[in-house]
Amino acid sequence: MKSVRVAVVGAGVVGFSTAVCIAEALPFCSVTLLAEKFSPDTTSDGAAGILFAAKFPDIPLEKQRRWFKDSFDHLLAIAQSQHSPEAGVMLSSGWQIFKEVPADKRPFWSESVIGFRFMTESELKRFPDHKFGQAFTTIKCECVNYLPWLETRFRKAGGQVEQRKVHSLQELSSSYDIIVNCSGLGSKTLVGDDTVYPVRGQVLKVEAPWLQHFIRDGDGKTYIYPGIHSVTVGGTRQEEDWRLHVDEGDTKSILARCSSLEPSLSKARVLSEWVGLRPGRRNPRVEKELVQLQGRSVPMVHNYGHGGWGVTLAWGTALDALGLVRQCLHEMPLQAKL
Repeated sequence: MKSVRVAVVGAGVVGFSTAVCIAEALPFCSVTLLAEKFSPDTTSDGAAGILFAAKFPDIPLEKQRRWFKDSFDHLLAIAQSQHSPEAGVMLSSGWQIFKEVPADKRPFWSESVIGFRFMTESELKRFPDHKFGQAFTTIKCECVNYLPWLETRFRKAGGQVEQRKVHSLQELSSSYDIIVNCSGLGSKTLVGDDTVYPVRGQVLKVEAPWLQHFIRDGDGKTYIYPGIHSVTVGGTRQEEDWRLHVDEGDTKSILARCSSLEPSLSKARVLSEWVGLRPGRRNPRVEKELVQLQGRSVPMVHNYGHGGWGVTLAWGTALDALGLVRQCLHEMPLQAKL
């Protein structure tokens, strides 16, 4: 009989990563993942899913470095295993280029990726508007494959999945001993966090099998990421923008910007257009608290607000969330565990 009932809310890459970590590490817990939407309908499904990161202002750099490295090492092991094709995880080499030399030429994650170096002058000749570049090999994780693969792994570990919208935490209070909130932008209403805001992203999938290397402009708005089935080109970062329909003006702008970096894209066929709302926040929230639900104190672990870095940081923050769940178990009165 599994004694401690854990609910994980949210089925994006952060939710499923967290649920898998808990179910595999704590077999005496009965873990249920609840969400309104599952793959292919989550924000994670449209993500380019390539691993590098920006700095968050208020989180110790050492912790951000660990989140990145834990995620990278986890995905690298999958990329180098027989699971790579069905998990949608692959190595990806390319360039990040800058119009001005950045203050931080060697970002905090540079030691975790493979073969990080500065681009040579002859390499930069190809991008005349750019003065500086970094070349490295990282990982691309395609959530359309990865999320169903994680779900299979979660179920194998004894996890249960329930499709339903959680309108309020009160609904969960009598059925679960610990609640883990990975609801992304949904945290705005679910836990009343007004510091979470949408960052609208629009991307296109194009057919360009001749492209083998990623190119990302350092401003983060223009990028070309070859994947297993197609090439993802983007994008937009429109803060506080809730629109979920495709904007033709954005499509034209994306194609023009990407074609200026990679002229052969003008020959690529557009396969699909996608819009998603990233859960923007000044810093991701990875912490625990006690909430009062229907007269009882229920421990709650939060893991949300990753912005555009959900795939990049999901496994690292999931391991931290697992540590917080362990703390909650430790602090529980004995009768709750029996």
